[in-house]
Amino acid sequence: MLTPGNASDIRAAKPLLEPLKASRQLLGDKAYDSDDLRAWLNTRKTEAVIPNKNNRITPYPFKKRRYRQRNKIERMFCRLKDARRIATRYDKSAKTYLNAICLISIVYWWLN
Repeated sequence: MLTPGNASDIRAAKPLLEPLKASRQLLGDKAYDSDDLRAWLNTRKTEAVIPNKNNRITPYPFKKRRYRQRNKIERMFCRLKDARRIATRYDKSAKTYLNAICLISIVYWWLN
């Protein structure tokens, strides 16, 4: 499910995560800091490792050390976006898009 235009990521979070098996933790950036998402994750027994927005009155605790691991994922996506085909979402089919990501990932792994 790719959201068009300026749609916020938080709206797509639950529909994308719902069919998946619940994980122990969810690493997310400040854009995913919402009471609704945190409550839903809590019902799934998933710990939200999400920093608080600056305007949050009552901050939630989160594991800063665990959150730093998210940087590895961010760097991977930045590296994948070096490939024009991935960055522009050239492929219309989700299957073809995933195949392109897998192929480019293998090439980058092989070059390192």
